[in-house]
Amino acid sequence: MANSRIFLIIAIFAMGFLLWTQWQADYGQRPERPPTPVAEGNDDGMTPTVPDVSDAVPELDPSTAPAELEPAPDPALQSQPGKRVRVLTDVLDLELSTAGGELRSALLLEYPVELDQPDVKVQLLNPDPRQYFVAQTGLVSNSHQSADHRQEFTAEAGEYRLAAGRDELAVPLTWRGDGITVTKTYRFRRGSYQVEVEQRVANDSDVPWVGSAYRQLQRSQRSEEEGSSFTNPERYSFFGASLYSTQEKYEKFDFEDLDDGPVRRETAGGWVGMVQHYFVTAWVPPADNTETLEASRIPGTPRYLVRAISPARSVAPGASAVFPATLWVGPKLQDRLEDIAAGLELTVDYGIFTPFSKILFWILEKIHSVVANWGWSIVLLTVLVKALFYKLSEAQYRSTAKMRKLQPRIQALKERHGDDRQKFNMAMMEIYKKEKVNPLGGCLPILIQIPVFLALYWVLLESVELRQAGFMLWIDDLSSPDPYFVLPIINGAAMFMTTKLSPNPAADPMQQRIMLAMPLVFSVMFAFFQAGLVLYWTVNAILSLAQQWFITKRIEAQD
Repeated sequence: MANSRIFLIIAIFAMGFLLWTQWQADYGQRPERPPTPVAEGNDDGMTPTVPDVSDAVPELDPSTAPAELEPAPDPALQSQPGKRVRVLTDVLDLELSTAGGELRSALLLEYPVELDQPDVKVQLLNPDPRQYFVAQTGLVSNSHQSADHRQEFTAEAGEYRLAAGRDELAVPLTWRGDGITVTKTYRFRRGSYQVEVEQRVANDSDVPWVGSAYRQLQRSQRSEEEGSSFTNPERYSFFGASLYSTQEKYEKFDFEDLDDGPVRRETAGGWVGMVQHYFVTAWVPPADNTETLEASRIPGTPRYLVRAISPARSVAPGASAVFPATLWVGPKLQDRLEDIAAGLELTVDYGIFTPFSKILFWILEKIHSVVANWGWSIVLLTVLVKALFYKLSEAQYRSTAKMRKLQPRIQALKERHGDDRQKFNMAMMEIYKKEKVNPLGGCLPILIQIPVFLALYWVLLESVELRQAGFMLWIDDLSSPDPYFVLPIINGAAMFMTTKLSPNPAADPMQQRIMLAMPLVFSVMFAFFQAGLVLYWTVNAILSLAQQWFITKRIEAQD
């Protein structure tokens, strides 16, 4: 097959894949899920009930349930109470509230929204009712007043900063009631998006305290305007809730999925999270706890909830207990997420190309550790891939070069047989057989590279490490299209010269014109792709052109 036809195969495959992705984003049918049983008791969607107390607490009836709690007021309908407590580290600018001790705002200081506005940072958590997203913790008890996320805590200061020369910052919040003191402590570390959250219960009453801890995220659905552009990568990236359990592994749920009913899992070593393009917020309970994980829509509100509820514990009078958990609020840094919890790195969603994409990202990361530039890492990856498939490509270009050398004889056959296509094709195949030319020799190399191309597409789409990563000169963001379309034009020129080296005398005039138009089609298509992806394909096209030119000249020089 002539090399020009290969471009048509790539175009059809790539456009088909993009159309399929677009169809799934707009009209894809969501898998049906069997109904999940709902536990009896208080289910206001905001504050959980205490799970059944274990037999290790004989002084209380295991079936005892806490008193009914009134639903929390909708923050969209009233001004939020509580004093603001600002926390500033080297990578996070946070806002806590003494109302429940919730974390209600999180700015990522190393991640501007746009390169041309470096002072406007990405905000994950947000108390604005239109973009409501908060992280909450609390304790519920069936023996004492509950220190849930609606109680008022006290803070020692209105602002905390990670001091120079210090690697850790602790922010304590305190609540007292019914003979119980609860100290909720947030611990931050330099250079880290991992927050350790500890809820300590000190029982100064005369009876045992029995209760559970919960950690939850509340978030509203994003507006229709967000991510609506065809060229906006957020349109194709997952936005919604996620759970990880040892039984079901990683599960993700569009918010619309949760309109059908809640999802619950009982597991140890699990976590809950809210996932979006490039960033994730997740609660990770202690791995040795068997926790109840939930994802649902909060009844009567436009908000969604994920939470983890610990098993009930008993604290004797005069004793204390600690309920720890980890909160990740930041970018999907793959090398860090996998160290925090099993499956957390799966929030970097490469889809069906995960096996290929993970390998490509691992190679890119290793190269980047040496050259310290993601653009040159992509260039070197392209060279590596080209070297890996060199022998296959050589067979392809030998076949194309031989076909080029046979062009005068093929043209003579075409003139001899006129409009009799059957006789012409039989005679042409006889020449190919005699000269040991395989007209299909160019298919295999390109078919092998298509998964690499699409896997790299998802690496550039999902890997926050490459977000706003510069290369050189005019390319200051490999995850966005080339602003001046230079790479698509260079790629089109390389494809055009490759097409000229790959004549197909058997094709009719219309087909030949279509093949000559393919470089222009690809240039237009690549104008909307990420610059990093076009860089890969442009370097690949230039290397392929050089290899084909060298082999063609060598074949033509042979007698």
